[in-house]
Amino acid sequence: MQHLVRLAEERRLRIVERPGRTRGGFDPETRTIRLAPGMSSRTMRSVLAHELGHAHLGHRPTSAPVLRAQQERRADEWAARQLITSRAYAEAEAVRGPHLASLAFELGVTVELVAAFQRLLSEGAVPLAVS
Repeated sequence: MQHLVRLAEERRLRIVERPGRTRGGFDPETRTIRLAPGMSSRTMRSVLAHELGHAHLGHRPTSAPVLRAQQERRADEWAARQLITSRAYAEAEAVRGPHLASLAFELGVTVELVAAFQRLLSEGAVPLAVS
């Protein structure tokens, strides 16, 4: 989690804990990441990485459903790359099998980030771990 906070500081982003309609959000105008209070550390870490992804990728709020879905997918993939390594994924799968929730628990992330990492693996965007 500390490396994510450092990334935010390096990018001059402010992190606030405040309720909202979703677990998190990024406002590019104020350079603020909002995190909902009361999340587990696993969820907090994943949501922070996801919102940092929006910031890093230069995403702007949009009401266009297709563009919004694309931004969400890319932010999840960016977050997955930050929090999951190929080796950690392979080790988790060896212990837990292919069940998304079990892998998420083992890796300390949300199921959305496991699914994003699996997409990256299937697309060849991240290397397979070599034993």
